[in-house]
Amino acid sequence: MNSPTIIAYLKPSCGWSQGVRAIMRKYELSYEDRDVINDRSQYAEMVTKSGQPLSPCVEVNGHLLADVSGDEVEAYLLQVGLVQPTEAIADSPTGQACGAHHKK
Repeated sequence: MNSPTIIAYLKPSCGWSQGVRAIMRKYELSYEDRDVINDRSQYAEMVTKSGQPLSPCVEVNGHLLADVSGDEVEAYLLQVGLVQPTEAIADSPTGQACGAHHKK
């Protein structure tokens, strides 16, 4: 199975973003972590691609998942067959919000 190309537009410390990172670690997936808080050009790129201002957004092989939790990313990866079910446990919560989730 080929490893997918993944770009994740994430906040440095947000529950949703940490959940996405936990899923990447759970399945040992390589991905590009783009900081949308400290790099405003990455934030602008995310908004342009997704058409909306909320993060995380995760691009998998060109398919964009906008404003998603780690749980939603995992469900998508399983649904399209990019990962197989595993008994491994994520090392942090994958569906936990952060207080400022709906703010840039």
